[in-house]
Amino acid sequence: MAAGPTTAEQSGTGRRQGSSDRQARPEGSGGRLRPAGLKLALIAAGVLLLAGGTVWALYGSTWFRVERVKTSGTAVLTPAQVEAVAAVPVGAPLVTVDVDGIEARLRDELPRIASVEVFRSWPHEIGLKVTERKPVLLLEKSGSFTEVDSTAVPFATVTTPPRGVPRLVLDAAASPSLRRFDADRLLAEAVRVRSELPDAIAKDTRVVRLSSYDSVTLELTRDRTVFWGSAEHGPAKARVLTALMKATPKAGHFDVSAPSAPASSGS
Repeated sequence: MAAGPTTAEQSGTGRRQGSSDRQARPEGSGGRLRPAGLKLALIAAGVLLLAGGTVWALYGSTWFRVERVKTSGTAVLTPAQVEAVAAVPVGAPLVTVDVDGIEARLRDELPRIASVEVFRSWPHEIGLKVTERKPVLLLEKSGSFTEVDSTAVPFATVTTPPRGVPRLVLDAAASPSLRRFDADRLLAEAVRVRSELPDAIAKDTRVVRLSSYDSVTLELTRDRTVFWGSAEHGPAKARVLTALMKATPKAGHFDVSAPSAPASSGS
């Protein structure tokens, strides 16, 4: 009859078994990672729910839809005119409004607008911030007046001229300047002269007459005239003209075409 294991062998076997149990525990320890994995899954589910809720709120709900349009910055144009061209889709989700498209449409269809900012004002408003062009010269033709801004852009035709804006008379049809410069360039030169006039003189200017590139004459109130010459050296001519008018207040004609040698005459 075979003998059973000795107590020593039993102890050794017990130790080996205990060791095996200890070595097997790491496999069981993997179960302790399950709560962390569950946490990550819950976080991912929460993120998905939040994203889905945000998309629904922006696109599907009535919380963030266009209810009104607010226009600011208009002077000659009316808010109603601007908003009619803007064609903002009232009732649409605010996030879907094509603000760039509205800006482009306003600039294209309303030339009086120099720039416009279209923006979302959460939760229910679209804002239209308009900057209108301001006329610095008027081109008269057939009883109407075309307004020209400080960048030499003709932008609107009106039947009643705005107060304080001088007329531009282009007498350059037979001028040799047209062989070198087109009408747009001559218009730009006239605008350049107008923009460099001192405020007090600009206020009194009624006509800017351009006969050629280097022959610009200003017609002022009280039958005064100023021969400006070309648009070159405008700031220097402006300073000289201001001083000349103070020195000879009763003169009727001023010549600053050569600012280093100005002259005045008449009474």
